[in-house]
Amino acid sequence: MKRGILERLNAGEVVVGDGGYVMQLERRGYVKAGHWTPEAAVEHPEAVRQLHREFQRAGADVLQTFTFYCTDEKLDISGSAKNLTGAQINAAACDLAREVADESGALVAGGVSQTPVYPKNHNEAEVKAIFQKQLDAFLKKNVDFFLVEFFSYVEEAVWAVEVMKSGGKPVGASLCISPRGDSAGVPPGECAVRLVQAGADIVGINCHLDPLTCVRTVKLMKEGLDKAGLRAHLIVQPLGFHTPECNHSGYVSLPEFPFALEARAMTRWDMHAYAREAYAAGIRYIGGCCGFEPYHIRAIAEELAAERGFLPAASDKHGPWGAALETHATPCVKERASREYWENLLPASGRPKCPSMATPADE
Repeated sequence: MKRGILERLNAGEVVVGDGGYVMQLERRGYVKAGHWTPEAAVEHPEAVRQLHREFQRAGADVLQTFTFYCTDEKLDISGSAKNLTGAQINAAACDLAREVADESGALVAGGVSQTPVYPKNHNEAEVKAIFQKQLDAFLKKNVDFFLVEFFSYVEEAVWAVEVMKSGGKPVGASLCISPRGDSAGVPPGECAVRLVQAGADIVGINCHLDPLTCVRTVKLMKEGLDKAGLRAHLIVQPLGFHTPECNHSGYVSLPEFPFALEARAMTRWDMHAYAREAYAAGIRYIGGCCGFEPYHIRAIAEELAAERGFLPAASDKHGPWGAALETHATPCVKERASREYWENLLPASGRPKCPSMATPADE
């Protein structure tokens, strides 16, 4: 039988997550920017299926359902999912993830995210009712575990964890916060404590900030758990862009968001360094969020191949650290077939008038 997420993590195994869906599908013309709702799971299932398959081939052990912002309330605001309900999209997304996951023995994580209701009234009953609808859809499709992610307020995330925990499956919870804490000023360590006390088995960070910043925040969460005498597995699934000038609100405050972020894209060699840093910090569920493409996930899997005991299928022709370049006809390119070369490279942007950093809108 396929082993569950906690069985793998309890055994000390590295679990490689998948990458970002909404941003990749927006670039391909299937998702509308702004509200980023996932109607493509019904309208263009072939696109979602293909992205799942690419992440899986790159080494992902978990495929998240494409259910980001998938609530009736959010769909109504976006106006881009006419004649579709959240239940329909959630069900279709579960089917797609399961279809591809079963090809490799990967796990399916049912994902829920922040609601448009919470910022308006902080009504616990109303917010929990929204999560309950998604839970019902996930239970019908028998996802392997639940992932509460992309929450900027720990209070709302706690409510989501409490609802998902009632489903009788493992629950992971990741916040999109900085080392300074959540949007209400709650420190990362306290956030982690609240999530674990609510029932989360896995806690950490996703999106909004670059990988090393997110790893730093997870370290603060671990410190908080240690002080409280609590234990949980750790997860990190950060942004795939460089964000050195963002300290709190993240990449949405950058003038490049969302249509000029390509100049900030991280290389696969950045991802090797990130994977190693995360592993050294004791994090064992390591993946990505917005900006993470399949080759980024492949870099994580390659960096941690020794710990996992194998390379992903996507590395069969490529080889780690540019090994395929050893047979290149051009001597200067052939010399780049080494880890040392790529680790020490400071890649040029090729943009003569491009500043090194921008001024965030609200930092």
